[in-house]
Amino acid sequence: MTLRSLAHLRFDNRLVRELPADPVVENYRRQVTGAVYSRVTPTPVSAPQLIMAAQDVADLLDLGADILAQPEFTQVFAGNSLLPGMEPHACCYGGHQFGNWAGQLGDGRAINLGEVINQRGEHWTLQLKGAGPTPYSRTADGLAVLRSSLREFLCSEAMHHLGVPTTRALSLVTTGELVRRDMFYDGNPQWEPGAIVCRVAPGFTRFGNFEIFSARGDIDLLRQLVDFTIRADFPALLEGNTPDKHTYLRWYQDVCKRTAQLMAHWMRVGFVHGVMNTDNMSILGLTIDYGPYGWLEGYDPDWTPNTTDAQGRRYRYGNQPRVALWNLAQLANAIYPLINEVEPLQAGLEYFRAQYEACSQQDMAAKLGLSQFRQETDQPLVESLLAVLQSTEMDMTIFYRRLASIASVDLLDASNEYLLTHFLPACYQTPDATQVAMLRQWLMDYARRIQQDVVMNGWTEVQRCALMNRTNPKYVLRNYMAQQAIDKATQGDYNEVQQLLTLLRNPYDEQPEFDRYFAKRPEWARHKAGCSMLSCSS
Repeated sequence: MTLRSLAHLRFDNRLVRELPADPVVENYRRQVTGAVYSRVTPTPVSAPQLIMAAQDVADLLDLGADILAQPEFTQVFAGNSLLPGMEPHACCYGGHQFGNWAGQLGDGRAINLGEVINQRGEHWTLQLKGAGPTPYSRTADGLAVLRSSLREFLCSEAMHHLGVPTTRALSLVTTGELVRRDMFYDGNPQWEPGAIVCRVAPGFTRFGNFEIFSARGDIDLLRQLVDFTIRADFPALLEGNTPDKHTYLRWYQDVCKRTAQLMAHWMRVGFVHGVMNTDNMSILGLTIDYGPYGWLEGYDPDWTPNTTDAQGRRYRYGNQPRVALWNLAQLANAIYPLINEVEPLQAGLEYFRAQYEACSQQDMAAKLGLSQFRQETDQPLVESLLAVLQSTEMDMTIFYRRLASIASVDLLDASNEYLLTHFLPACYQTPDATQVAMLRQWLMDYARRIQQDVVMNGWTEVQRCALMNRTNPKYVLRNYMAQQAIDKATQGDYNEVQQLLTLLRNPYDEQPEFDRYFAKRPEWARHKAGCSMLSCSS
């Protein structure tokens, strides 16, 4: 049953109610100590316009389409109006950025409106991104532009429908105001249209929320936050009313498990986050903070979509699981004062490694259409495949779908010409004779492995193809696609954005009407701004 109006949303703001608030009520940039959050009101905007809203996200809040169409909805999610029960606030956190401790960071342009309980008893936090400055904004203005807001909205929903844990996007509102941004960090800032996204998640707590209190030696506040987090987000871990050291260790292990599963999902679909700082890591194992992200196209484990990371490539595709492990180690350091033992925290990191390996092997078996992963034969098969993909600059997304479309028995007898024709749509460069030979050899090894599955496990071609096509998406949000939609949206044309949303809600389906999107990145987009690498400017 849907609610009759926004006023019927039921708020239960547990964090505000149970944890210490910043005693300073004025909204100015400063170091905030002794508090988990600061109360702050969104900055009103002059001419808000609702550009889009996701009905399936609204359904989580029991909001029907009629409510989304009301002027009040736009006013509320532009930050111009507060509903009864909302208690807007911004949270304090720190973080390691590019491997270095950055001190206090905090919600510099994110304002939590409150926590809704829906009719199923689920808790959902509503957060505006780009709704004005907070005490944590440092030298920034707390605003966001349409360009980055569209990318966040599109990618949040794309990731959800890919089956990747993520924050969601309820609405995108333009503000009618211009925001000054230096997109290329080259000293030539431009005025861009402003926008606000409403993000929705069970919670937005990050590794950095715990790091800041540990770094400051505020162990009492650290303990309060950990206890609250377990009660609110991990209640199954509680064996009594009060968490103890053993509860903290089970919680840490759970965070390690969720993070391992998230990394496996990213690697499965070829997603590169671009800014895996500890303040961008969710303790719920959600993908959070969509900045200079990208999807791997020509297979290159060293690729990063972030221009700021172009030299060190810390956050490159192939390094993401290792960075996640490093970030978990920083979380372990942060909560060490509650444990005072190194070994059980190290055990949590080993648990991450084991969980990631298990998830990764399961995913690779599914990507290749195997009934199960056999370490002794399949690990070398995977490693040789990745070498082939990199050598031929093969588009990962297209390759796996093309692989699923050809019967394994046909791979054994196919000519080089046929194989080249079949896989050429996935190649950014035409393979030479040596590369074709490498590809053919791998395909023959793969075909023989599939035949073993047929003989030993009764595995059929139909089962193989079905497994591959529900594991390997046909459509992903390539940066050039997003940029083309952004270019049109900046001119007031949102048709391409709506087309992409429709496409990305069913990324594993054939959708022949959208076949034009099942194609390599155009060569003109290889180095074009916004179509390959991006800056953090938003």
